[in-house]
This record gives sequence, structure tokens and C-alpha cells, in this order.
Amino acid sequence: MQLIFPRLRSLYDRLEPLSHALLRIAFGLMLMTHGIPKLLGRSHGSMADPMAGSVNLIANVLQLPAAPLIGWFIALLEGVGGLMLALGFLTRIVAPMVVVQMLVISYLLAPTFPWIDRGYEYPLMLVFVALCIAARGSGPVSVDARLGREF
Repeated sequence: MQLIFPRLRSLYDRLEPLSHALLRIAFGLMLMTHGIPKLLGRSHGSMADPMAGSVNLIANVLQLPAAPLIGWFIALLEGVGGLMLALGFLTRIVAPMVVVQMLVISYLLAPTFPWIDRGYEYPLMLVFVALCIAARGSGPVSVDARLGREF
């Protein structure tokens, strides 16, 4: 038994950087699938124009000023920021911005969020994924590591 646990520990130690990179990449790519259609004016799921839908939500539901500007920022955060997270580039700058975005979505849209029974579990879970990525940084399998810096 004593031989098994050190070997497992060694395996876990070797897989940890890869598992973090896979989480960061999957999270970044998932964000991109929401941002790229907004930036390109393409349909996304049941939304014919996701940017117009976002701007409408920001202006009419949340009643925030400068809705088109906020919509573009969100689209860039999801599209370009998602790519940056996937690549591991400036992760500790981008991930906290995603945390704030998902917290706002969770708080403001929880009563009307169209997921299971109007729950907000999905964006709330993304808060914690982004927090973990922000805390860990880019990791050794990243553009930042290649550039000799840790973000």
C-alpha cells in the first residue's frame, strides 16, 4: 500500500498543471461562444441578434446608461477575454473582470434567469470557476509562462 500512495501523489502532481490548463481553456472557449456572435452580429442559439438582445436587456431591464457601450465591453470581455483566458494571457487581469460580470448577472438577473426553475446556478458557478482561475493564474501551460511572467 505504501508504494501506491506516493505513486498516486506523483501522478497528481504531474497532472495538476494540465488539469488547470484544461479548465482555463474550456472556460475561455465557452466564454468565446457567447462573445464572438455578439461581435460578428451572428445568431446565437435562439437569439437572432445577441448584441441587440444584450443592449436591450442592459437598457430596458437593467436600465443602465450607455447600454451600447456596455454591450460592446461585455462582447469584448467574452470574445477577446475568453480567447485570452484560453491562451493563458493576462489571466489575472481578465478572470476578475469575468467574476464581476457573472456576479452582476447572478444578482440582477436571478429572478428572471431562464434556467432550471428560474435559477441562477449557471452564472453563479461561473463566478467560482473564474475565481479559481484568477487565484491560480495562468499556470505553467500558458502564453504568460512562455513570456516568462505569471499573471
